[in-house]
Amino acid sequence: MPAFSQTHETTVAAPAATVHALVDDFHEWIKWSPWEGLDPDLKRTYGGAGVGATYAWSGNKQAGEGRMTFTSITPTQVVVDLEFLKPFKAQNVVTFDLTPAGTDTRVAWTMSGQRNLAFAVMGKLFFDKAIAKDFRRGLASLKAAAEEK
Repeated sequence: MPAFSQTHETTVAAPAATVHALVDDFHEWIKWSPWEGLDPDLKRTYGGAGVGATYAWSGNKQAGEGRMTFTSITPTQVVVDLEFLKPFKAQNVVTFDLTPAGTDTRVAWTMSGQRNLAFAVMGKLFFDKAIAKDFRRGLASLKAAAEEK
């Protein structure tokens, strides 16, 4: 199966610790995730804290259903296993790399994984553009949330 990887970046006028706190706790994602507003009745389930913490969601057709688990958390990186269950099944890895730049923080948000041949073609035509739009919107919200703290 073909591999894919997509990275989007922004610079946040806040210390890395401030940005990190918004990324390393699934409860905080409601403040900046581009997918949180897709279903006003979204069902969320949280489990644990730190490495091994989980977040599961189930919603309408737009929000779908899935689960995330923190697999690694360091001062400069947060790694998440992402499993989509609906509207399609997929397993991806999401990485947030936080690089201090003076008083600012450079944030790189990457999603990578494998796609079957049909999804690889559709990804190039549709999904990659949609993901890029969502990541840009999410990074703008993350930036705003971190800079208002």
